[in-house]
Amino acid sequence: MKIVAILIFVSLLIVSTSRADDKDDKKELLDVTGDVVSLEKVSSKYVDERRVDIWLPPSYSKTADKRYPVLYMHDGQNLFDPKLSYIGVDWGIDETMTNLIAKDEIEEAIVVGVWNTPKRPSEYMPQKALQTPKGEEILKKFTEATKSKAELYSDNYLKFLVQELKPLIDSKFRTKIDRENTFIMGSSMGGLISLYALCEYPEVFSGAGCVSTHWPIGEGIVIDYLKTALPKPGSHKIYFDFGTETLDAQYEPYQKRADEVMKAGGYKENIDWITRKFEGEDHSERAWRKRVDIPIKFFLKKKG
Repeated sequence: MKIVAILIFVSLLIVSTSRADDKDDKKELLDVTGDVVSLEKVSSKYVDERRVDIWLPPSYSKTADKRYPVLYMHDGQNLFDPKLSYIGVDWGIDETMTNLIAKDEIEEAIVVGVWNTPKRPSEYMPQKALQTPKGEEILKKFTEATKSKAELYSDNYLKFLVQELKPLIDSKFRTKIDRENTFIMGSSMGGLISLYALCEYPEVFSGAGCVSTHWPIGEGIVIDYLKTALPKPGSHKIYFDFGTETLDAQYEPYQKRADEVMKAGGYKENIDWITRKFEGEDHSERAWRKRVDIPIKFFLKKKG
C-alpha cells in the first residue's frame, strides 16, 4: 500500500508538471464572457513570476464606488478560456459567475486566476504537513524513487498570495479586503493548497473550495495535518467534493477520514462545511465546470 502511495505521489508530480504553464503567456484571452484584465508578469520575492487574470463582474465598469468580494483560484490558465486550458476545456468560471449573478443567486464578485508554473507540485503540496517524522520518511522515499530531491515551496507560495498578490489586487481593484469577503479555491493539488491557505491564514480567508482534492498524495498526510490545523468553526466555510472515475476513484476513503476530522473539529455539515460525491465524474476541468456553481453559491450566496 505504501509503495502504491509513493508511486501515486510520483505520478501526480509528473501529471501536475505537465499542467504547468508551457504556453506563451502573452496570448490574449480569446473566448471569455465578460471583462478580464491580465497582469502578464507578476513578480515576487518568494516564488517565480507568473501571469494573473482578473475577471470583473458585470457592474464593475458601470459603477465608481461599489466594492466586491474576491475569489482567488489556482491553475489560472484553466479557468476562463478553453484555448489556454490544459485539456482544451476550461472551468467556465466566467460563464458560471455571469449566470449566477444574472439569476440574482450570488453577490457579484471578482475572480483572480493565478497561473501555475512548472513548480506547481512543490508550490501546491502543503509544506507543514510533511514537517513530521512521517512526512520526512515520505520525502525520503520520494527522493529515492525519483533520484531527485523533493523541494517544497508552498509556504512561499502562500506568502506570495497573502503578502504580495492580495495587496496588489486590493490596490488596483475595488475589493472588499476583509476576511469575510475573501475566498480561495482549486482542484486536485489546488484543493490541498486552498485548504492549507485557510488553515495557515484563517485571518485572511473565510472560505476554501477543495474540488477533487488529491488526498492520496503523501499517504493522506494532509488529513493528519488538518487534525491540528483546522480553524475554529463558526467563521469559515470549507467545500469538498470528488468524482468516482480516473484519479477521483481513489478519493472516497480519504474524504471520509477528512469528514470525520471536520465533525471532530465542531464543523456543522451543510452549514460550515459541505462534502459532495459525483457519480461517474472524472478528474478534469470537464467535470469541474459542471459543478463549480455549488461552492461558488456556498461562499457568495446573497444574504437575506
